[in-house]
Amino acid sequence: MTPDVFLFASAFLASAVEMVEALTIVLAVGVTRGCRSALIGVGAALVTLAALVGLLGPSISQVPIGTLRVVVGALLLVFGLQWLRKAILRASGYKALHDEDAAYAEEREQARRAGREVRAGVDWYSFTVTFKGVFLEGLEVAFIVVTFGAARRHGVALAAAAAGAALVLVLAAGALVHAPLSRVPENALKFTVGLLLTTFGTFWAAEGAGASWPGDDAALPAILAFLALASVSAVRALRARHAAPAGARA
Repeated sequence: MTPDVFLFASAFLASAVEMVEALTIVLAVGVTRGCRSALIGVGAALVTLAALVGLLGPSISQVPIGTLRVVVGALLLVFGLQWLRKAILRASGYKALHDEDAAYAEEREQARRAGREVRAGVDWYSFTVTFKGVFLEGLEVAFIVVTFGAARRHGVALAAAAAGAALVLVLAAGALVHAPLSRVPENALKFTVGLLLTTFGTFWAAEGAGASWPGDDAALPAILAFLALASVSAVRALRARHAAPAGARA
């Protein structure tokens, strides 16, 4: 796998996971309270995100590449390790698996019980819930696109293309099924994304600090393989501990 394909796959999968979660919120609110106000909230969130990326994107490119790779690598490590930790705990049975059907049902129930407050012809509950949901999930996508792109030549365009492809795919699937994408193996995707982000974070942070990787970009698959092996070993160890009788865990 070439570095560009590696980067595209990472940005695509990470973006798809966030977009599935945002779509669940939008569909639940739209189906329960009507689509107009929900779509207005989505549009407002997308405009805000575009403005934020437009402001921050060019300023990041002015930072020296060595410093940028250390900072970006550290951020990706924090971000990736959080996803990886949750995925390992879920896979081992220590944390409940994420259920989009349950999340969808919960969002619908909250939307059904909420009072109706209309401002400027807009259902305020629908607007605020979809705005916050899309903005927060979109902010994570924007973070991935900007940070990935900042540390690599032509990276922004590649990461943005990956996010765009994920958006088209998720929207198309949502339009077809008109329900949460519960069949998407989100927990497996989060495990994969956590591994990929941690791999890039390790690679860029060390490179920015002055280290040289054997084979340069060719070291990425080796780092990924090491992290995957360590993560699978952790899952097996935790699963065995979780399945053991309470007395045997002490």
